[in-house]
Amino acid sequence: MDHFFEIHLRQDPEFKSQVLLDTLYAKLHKALVTLHSQQIGVSFPAHTNKHLGNVMRLHGTKPELTQLHQSAWLGSMVDLLEVCGLSSTPATDQHRVVRRVQVQSSPERVKRRLVKRLMMREGIAEDQAVDRVEVKPAELLQVPFVTLQSSSTRQHFRLFISHEPVKQNSVVGTFSAYGLSAIATVPWF
Repeated sequence: MDHFFEIHLRQDPEFKSQVLLDTLYAKLHKALVTLHSQQIGVSFPAHTNKHLGNVMRLHGTKPELTQLHQSAWLGSMVDLLEVCGLSSTPATDQHRVVRRVQVQSSPERVKRRLVKRLMMREGIAEDQAVDRVEVKPAELLQVPFVTLQSSSTRQHFRLFISHEPVKQNSVVGTFSAYGLSAIATVPWF
């Protein structure tokens, strides 16, 4: 994580900043998949508890970030962005895990699955199984997200992103094709 570059969303009266961020993040995901990269992490330095903000910061090694920076992954969206040049990461003793947050499937889906399993295992009727299965209510996440579309199912889903508390030591690890990691940190400055 010795280099980084930032992408700032420009104000545009035709597009809400969340729509721009969703599109930018989808393009980043496709680029990371194409590059087979597991060493590029993402952070959002202007995030709040409700929004990721208008700045995306990409962290990594100089060769990997150069390859991404020089590719045409942004396409025509480049007119709606301010892409800063590649820079060395400043010295810092602050690091953060930026990770995906997922909650359990919808309670209705979980209950249907458990009812079916109980019916098969114990050979009981559906109404009996329904009476015996209890499921916790759905959790409501209070973290910011981007809305993406699954390339396999074409369904839209929310990718919830959490910036964990600041740590003094960096942790080396790999990043997903979303630029997120459950354990690896990115420099925080």
